[in-house]
Amino acid sequence: MKQHSILFSHSYFMRFDPKQWATGKPYPPLGTLYAAALMRQQGYQVSLFDTMFLSNAEEVLAAIETNKPQFFVVYDDGFNYLTKMCLTNMREAAFHMCKLAKQQGCTVIVSSSDSTDHYKEYLDEGADFVIIGEAEQTLLELIDALSEEMTMAEDILGLAYKNEGQFVKTQPRPVMKDLDVLPLPAWDLVNMQQYKDTWLKSSGYFSLNMNTTRGCPFKCNWCAKPIYGSRYNTRSVAHVVEELKLLINHYGAEHIWFSDDIFGLKPGWVPEFAKQVAAASLKFRFKIQSRADLLLQDDQIAALAAAGCENVWIGAESGSQKVLDAMDKGTTIEQIHQSTKLMKKYGIKPSFFIQFGYPGETKEDIALTIAMINQLLPFEIGISVSYPLPGTAFYERVKADLKTKSNWTDSDEMALMFSNTFPPSYYKQLHKYVHSNYHQHLARNSFANLISNPFKADIKAIRKALSVLYYMPATMFQKFKLNQTERSW
Repeated sequence: MKQHSILFSHSYFMRFDPKQWATGKPYPPLGTLYAAALMRQQGYQVSLFDTMFLSNAEEVLAAIETNKPQFFVVYDDGFNYLTKMCLTNMREAAFHMCKLAKQQGCTVIVSSSDSTDHYKEYLDEGADFVIIGEAEQTLLELIDALSEEMTMAEDILGLAYKNEGQFVKTQPRPVMKDLDVLPLPAWDLVNMQQYKDTWLKSSGYFSLNMNTTRGCPFKCNWCAKPIYGSRYNTRSVAHVVEELKLLINHYGAEHIWFSDDIFGLKPGWVPEFAKQVAAASLKFRFKIQSRADLLLQDDQIAALAAAGCENVWIGAESGSQKVLDAMDKGTTIEQIHQSTKLMKKYGIKPSFFIQFGYPGETKEDIALTIAMINQLLPFEIGISVSYPLPGTAFYERVKADLKTKSNWTDSDEMALMFSNTFPPSYYKQLHKYVHSNYHQHLARNSFANLISNPFKADIKAIRKALSVLYYMPATMFQKFKLNQTERSW
């Protein structure tokens, strides 16, 4: 056993994100657990300071005192979209932990989407090294070199650091192709009971997160890929099923969120997955993220349903083809309609990511998006405004406007940070109106079903149908406020 010890952490404090804290659906820091598992496999002593439920970055001092690590590694979960948003609350927490760890004599290493894009700021705030991009192999090489008191950081790919006051950035590291070589995440480092209790209280079931792929080959011009890039690499089905057995049989997971940017893109992977899940007698439900143009084949959707898929989130984004084309989305409105109907046919709940405020979007484009939502009635909608991330063509287009603000404070801020058709206040109110209008149409649909099939209704269905009495006036009020906001501009 190597004597050098590593204290891993991450910068997502759910308490600093009021919307997510109220929702109560935390997921362990998967990326962090992968890195910890690899370093433990290589003989290092590892521990985890999990910030998920904590309220103060200074609590890291107690963990440092207990574990006495030589290395303090802030390793964010690059699989979680909340982490990839680079919220300023979390950045400031990371800076504070880096300073505190440095004061305690630790060598401080950081890996995250935010630090990859802003490595100079992190190095100025206490980090000794910032890992650029996919980090497991870089971290291993770096700590091996530092443990043996070798000073050849310039030879390690994917690294940024300071040398005599000057910033140094080494050549990028190619992404990993064989993901099966990595050990399974170090799930045992997590206080699993705390996650489970929180989920049971908020949702009545326990969900955990997994990842089967890295990267995304599609070219949406607003989507940043600082960690895993545009390559698409896949774990084997057998490797994924092995982890599923652990999470379900040992930790009691009833539901899985596969956090892949695009799930099951590799030809034949999903049918084989369904086959091996059945052979292992695994019973669980799961949700995934995909694209409308990948969900147009009956056999693919049937295999997803057979494996236990209950919810698919697609980046519908807009009901205007003009806006989708401007985004370089590569999908069509017709494909959104077709895939939604096909998923419903197989009992899978389609959910939409919707994005307002893309440059050039007009009031007519917004109306088309609202009409699409009302017509297709997805299971859930997640509404955001266009959010510029470094390294994207979209960011380059609007960065001149980002003089005072370039990141949200938390995930519910919903601030439009560049000049567009309407002011930021309009999009904040639009978010409220579209949600209320969507729920009104869901209630209307439930009411119609209740009238046509009154003897098949249960209490839940009756309540949903009667909620139309709330959402109709609520929607009228939100529409009135939206019109007021527009007129006042």
